[in-house]
Amino acid sequence: MRDLSREIRSQKKTIGLVPTMGYLHEGHLSLVRAARKECDIVAVSIFVNPAQFGEGEDLDRYPRDEKRDKQLLEKENTDVLFFPSDKEMYPEGYNTFVENKDPVSDILCGASRPGHFKGVTTVVAKLFNIISPDKSYFGQKDAQQAFIVKQMARDLDFPLEIKVMPTVREEDGLAMSSRNVYLSPDERKQALSIYEGLRKAEEKIMLGEVSSNVIKDGIKAVLKKNKDIKTDYVEIVSAEDLSPVDIIKGKTLIAVAAFVGKTRLIDNVVVKI
Repeated sequence: MRDLSREIRSQKKTIGLVPTMGYLHEGHLSLVRAARKECDIVAVSIFVNPAQFGEGEDLDRYPRDEKRDKQLLEKENTDVLFFPSDKEMYPEGYNTFVENKDPVSDILCGASRPGHFKGVTTVVAKLFNIISPDKSYFGQKDAQQAFIVKQMARDLDFPLEIKVMPTVREEDGLAMSSRNVYLSPDERKQALSIYEGLRKAEEKIMLGEVSSNVIKDGIKAVLKKNKDIKTDYVEIVSAEDLSPVDIIKGKTLIAVAAFVGKTRLIDNVVVKI
């Protein structure tokens, strides 16, 4: 992969990287299309990163389908698929990790998944070093991850641009996620309450409600109507630095994480007033 990257760059061509954990869906493919529009070469990495899974999480059962992923990427005219093994990324004796010490890593998903973002920043830094992209593409659904990766790229002087693209949803509004495959038909219906709560929050804000507590309580009330949903967090933070806000103003992120049955899903919307 390094040799190929050097060859591409020697030809003065730009590389767009889409890092994924595979089991691709339309959200991933939208990132591939964005990279295709802006870069000469599109590279997609598939690596289920063990370093970002905590004890008791779904590393072993995380959905995988290499053949299907390859077919989808071929249809999108992807130039390069980088598919490393665990041993290639974390060889015996591996001991170096990239860790963000900003408190932003300990809120939202960081609060309920300790060490998660340490695994994310480590593997993304390795991918940047291996592939040397000019641009790398991430989805807005993982807003905190995108924020932290941007911060890492800036702090470590990676010479690339981080592009954050809109969340892609199913026709009924559910944010696309590889983990949606875990949901039973009934859980799938209940999962729609996450986006329903976010949409109602947007509507209240557009009608003049600016109290974060009122908005959060409204979202929680929507989620509580479902027997299989357990709220992990409902938070309202500045979209600029992820700091908590009591009064909604400017560009604001409304973020939700919830367990639907045993499946943890996240979603968010950005409002600007």
